[in-house]
Amino acid sequence: MDDAAASAPGGARWQALAVLVAGACIIGLSPILVRLTEAGPAAAGFWRLALALPLLAFLSRGAAGGVGRPSKMALWAGLFFALDLGFWHYGIHYTSVTNATVLTNLTPVVVTAFAWIFLKQRPAALFLVAVAASVGGASMMALDKGGGGLRNQPLGDLLSALTALWYALYFLAMAEGRRTEAASRLMFWVSVVGAPLLLITALLMGERILPLSPLGWAALVGLGLMHVGGQGSIAWAMGRLPTSTASVVVLVQPVVAAWLGWLLFAEPLGPLQALGAAVTLGGVVLAQWASRPRA
Repeated sequence: MDDAAASAPGGARWQALAVLVAGACIIGLSPILVRLTEAGPAAAGFWRLALALPLLAFLSRGAAGGVGRPSKMALWAGLFFALDLGFWHYGIHYTSVTNATVLTNLTPVVVTAFAWIFLKQRPAALFLVAVAASVGGASMMALDKGGGGLRNQPLGDLLSALTALWYALYFLAMAEGRRTEAASRLMFWVSVVGAPLLLITALLMGERILPLSPLGWAALVGLGLMHVGGQGSIAWAMGRLPTSTASVVVLVQPVVAAWLGWLLFAEPLGPLQALGAAVTLGGVVLAQWASRPRA
């Protein structure tokens, strides 16, 4: 997570893709860990960012010469990420792990539309097909989902869908910031901005702040490590890949979350969901092929 944004030709592009996929798979653990923290939804987000700060400061010192001062893009990214975590964690609280993850990952649609309308980056027709396939496959995975002790699925689904907007804005802010800043420094300031906002939200909502058992604390520590390793890897790769392409690749996350939700919380994973996972992964591969550099 130490290089400023740069175009990634040839082999460097495939390295960035590998790091991006690995980061998305790690992030797929987050809804599972959130359910195990024993803390409130926003409180879990606060601990995720707060516990990641020491490691991010250490990485920034070694890779970027210190944390420096926050840039405007870092501040915006911190705000958007706090909104993303708050809405998503409440979505996880009320609906299934898969629904929360799938609806959140409508982000590629928002990112592609924003780049097309405001940045005049018209995508190739084949890339649009890939986005449609990826999002469609992810939506298939959410059909007829139940189990997992759902509290209020319609509300949880709504919050999760709104999360897509905040995550898309976070993606765009991080992509702009990565043009000039190291990923570790950006991630540090995102956490500095987001952590107090989430703590204030948790207090206002009357949430439980501290977990009740060693398992809850272990889950919180896991969230912090996952944030550095997963979201940090995604931020690093975003400096080397087109933003719209990166937003599609992270759709491997709901596939991982669906499998873990079935394994740990007995959330149904039938033939339709399996087909949706295959379509999603096929769309991700197609998006990469459609956006590959031409000779």
